[in-house]
Amino acid sequence: QVHVTESGGGLVQSGGSLRLSCAASGSPLRINAVNWYRQAPGEERELVAALAIDGSTNYADSVKGRFTVARDSSQKVVYLQMNSLSTEDTAVYYCNADINSWQIDGTPVAGKYWGQGTQVSVSS
Repeated sequence: QVHVTESGGGLVQSGGSLRLSCAASGSPLRINAVNWYRQAPGEERELVAALAIDGSTNYADSVKGRFTVARDSSQKVVYLQMNSLSTEDTAVYYCNADINSWQIDGTPVAGKYWGQGTQVSVSS
């Protein structure tokens, strides 16, 4: 069974940096692509960064130039590097991972999995 976990959130001052991780575990697997979302209190969940299977990336205008998404060489972890943080970046951050995994008998399984989220709080 595949599990996806975000980590790396915390409290940081305005102008600071954090690196979030989206890690997949539980089976032989490979992360193909990841979308990073965030949801602030009272707001809808918004897509902030995307890493496609070919390695291409896309960013929301609000984070372009400040956030960078990258894949670990193990293909089981994707990072979101966040620089020049502002109070407007305060939110719970989620990753949605497109994963290929293999059951014990070798049967391939393709699916998209959500993590539980990690809180990012930026103080002024």
